[in-house]
Amino acid sequence: MPTIAEQAGAVAWLKRLWPLILIAAGGAFVFAMGWHHYLTLESLAERRDSLQAFIAENMALAVVGFVALYASSVALSLPGAAVLTLAGGFLFGWFFGGILSIVGATIGATAIFLIARTALSDVLAARAGPWLARLRKGFQEDAFSYLLFLRLVPLFPFWLVNLAPGLLGVSLPVYVGATVLGIIPGTFAFSLAGKGLDSLIAAQQAAHQSCLAKLGTDGQESCPYALDSGALLTPELIAALVALGVVALIPVVIKRFRRAPSA
Repeated sequence: MPTIAEQAGAVAWLKRLWPLILIAAGGAFVFAMGWHHYLTLESLAERRDSLQAFIAENMALAVVGFVALYASSVALSLPGAAVLTLAGGFLFGWFFGGILSIVGATIGATAIFLIARTALSDVLAARAGPWLARLRKGFQEDAFSYLLFLRLVPLFPFWLVNLAPGLLGVSLPVYVGATVLGIIPGTFAFSLAGKGLDSLIAAQQAAHQSCLAKLGTDGQESCPYALDSGALLTPELIAALVALGVVALIPVVIKRFRRAPSA
């Protein structure tokens, strides 16, 4: 039988962790319902006419809905941020769509950052060993440069970069500033690609229909209809973003060099 102190401790932990539990439950529910399958280019292609018609008639509602959907997908760590960014450029134009994607991504990332910091940061700091304490201290000293690097280089999972700074004691202004600045290049690159997505969709649909016309209904498996957002992350784009990330670390290197004892 748990003691009163143990029960009180369990209640305190539940109060602390309930936002994380809610986020995890929300993500699990979305996957269980299969809603994450809508965050694909194929789904966008299938619904492009209805989406464009809805936006033309309900611009304000479409803008709010897009930002809310983007923020929710980021907060729940759902796959599909690249598709949503492409969709923003496709549906709203590369510039306005890019702005909406940045706003949605920042809102969602900030939400998960605040949840992580509130739920676990103090506990982690209190129980941190010497190595983790040094990591937290070093990260906090140059948090903006480190975060800018992590945001610019598209090799780190977005959900991890949202979560880790909250556990390492980064301040909210630094986190938001580095997030906004860091996601701008990649977001506008994908939004620009999304602007030209209509011709890609039309070409793929034409090729798919032509293949079916030749092979008939039995050729469904031989005539796949697939649009891969990952193909847009070209080696050239990755190299450019990595270069920007290296530039972001220059202040850290200079600071470390100046601190190094002279011979």
